[in-house]
Amino acid sequence: MPDTPLILAIDNGTQSVRALLFDTRGNLVGKGKQEIEPYFSDQPGWAEQHPDYFWDNLGLACQQLWQSTDARPEQVVGVTATTQRGTVINLDRQGTPLRPAIIWLDQRHARVEGPVKGPWGWIFKIMGLEDTISRFREKTQANWIAQNQPDIWARTYKYLLLSGYLNFRLTGQYRDSTGSQVGYLPFDYKRQQWAPPRDFKWQVMPIKRQMLPELVPPGQPIGSLLPEAATHLGLPAGLPVIAAASDKACEILGSGGLSPDIGCMSYGTTATINTTNARYVEPTRFMPPYPSALPGHYSTEVMIYRGFWMVSWFKREFGLREQRLAEQNGIEPEALFDELVNAVPPGSMGLMLQPYWSPGVRQPGPEAKGSIIGFGDVHTRAHVYRAILEGLAYALREGKERIEKRSGHAIKRLRVAGGGSQSDAAMQLTADIFGLPAERPHTYETSGLGAAIDAAVGLGLHPDFETAVRAMTRTGRVFEPNPADSALYQRLYSEVYRDMYPRLQPLYRKIRDITGYPR
Repeated sequence: MPDTPLILAIDNGTQSVRALLFDTRGNLVGKGKQEIEPYFSDQPGWAEQHPDYFWDNLGLACQQLWQSTDARPEQVVGVTATTQRGTVINLDRQGTPLRPAIIWLDQRHARVEGPVKGPWGWIFKIMGLEDTISRFREKTQANWIAQNQPDIWARTYKYLLLSGYLNFRLTGQYRDSTGSQVGYLPFDYKRQQWAPPRDFKWQVMPIKRQMLPELVPPGQPIGSLLPEAATHLGLPAGLPVIAAASDKACEILGSGGLSPDIGCMSYGTTATINTTNARYVEPTRFMPPYPSALPGHYSTEVMIYRGFWMVSWFKREFGLREQRLAEQNGIEPEALFDELVNAVPPGSMGLMLQPYWSPGVRQPGPEAKGSIIGFGDVHTRAHVYRAILEGLAYALREGKERIEKRSGHAIKRLRVAGGGSQSDAAMQLTADIFGLPAERPHTYETSGLGAAIDAAVGLGLHPDFETAVRAMTRTGRVFEPNPADSALYQRLYSEVYRDMYPRLQPLYRKIRDITGYPR
């Protein structure tokens, strides 16, 4: 491949930074992966990380990349970046971070001082949205910083998402993609631009328009690679840097999800089900769809906040045996965890899990907690592990049905990506619970591939997104539903799981009233 043009896609996730080389056929021809500490906590519930830490680890990932591939830096024709969502960074006038980044997992709350004033306050009261708006204000990181670190807020020249920060380090430009704007920001999700001056968001947060970056659609230029950034990445200076989108949005594009009949599921730290739609469709009333990696489109998303974090929790708390055995035998621990799942029959012998391990805003509500019901003396940790996977699939199926109802389009195919998709057992039970084939994309690195597709179109390597997706994505293994298992899951889902939250919600409210948790 001496003359093959390549794209460097940077994927800065929650648990690693990856430097990925893709060709115009969607083949991964080089990879450098640097594991990172997701955050540190100076106070309970805080989740922070130094912005330079991400940049430094990107450099290490690039060093690994060039040491592990026959591809040459001279083949790279463009750079693009996709990142975790909702992580915010304060910069001074010199572009220097003023404080650690607040990571999307952070749980601190700002004070809410009185209702929203003026016409917006009346509208929210009439529509019954006062609690939703109060929670929005509580969770807005800018409000907490302005209240608790006013000196830092006063010195903040630019307020960026992690994507905007990396784009600044790459190009020196304060520019970011519309497809990356997911978070507590004054963003107009319907028009995919900064909110108009009279929007309520400017009233309930201290952010000023000049503090925000210029926005460009996915596939458009951010700028040119600075000499110092080029050295850091091991590339020639001056290469074009192209806008991509958030990691979830890029994952959908990299899975080939261009239309509302394809349900793209992410089995990651956050578990999601998404469809791509040209129309603005709120998956839950008054909750916006997020911007897509496909310009001018929307990602109609239902999210299970802690998602496959629950799997990591189980492995940490109950999976030491498998991890030690895997280390002794030189195999991946996931293979042994799949054996745990397969040792338990579908339905986990009546053990049912509701995966709301973090409160929501509307569905589930702020009182939500997780539950496991149906315990008996036959149950082991293997049953709990399978029940976790089944509970996540039930919740995402419920999200699928909500999206279908809101959009008017039936989801006919499933594409499953993210770390959890590498488990054959998880893929099979997903197909069984949904009653649909579960398709695994040809590459694990779907977020990076989606970013590379944005860059390929922006660089003119493909004439349009339809052509690029057709050339660069394809299906790997397909898991067909087992009819008998699907019939069992259908009854458990419709007769048990669907009733769990409505029946337990009053008890969750009482728990919150008595203990104060969750806030």
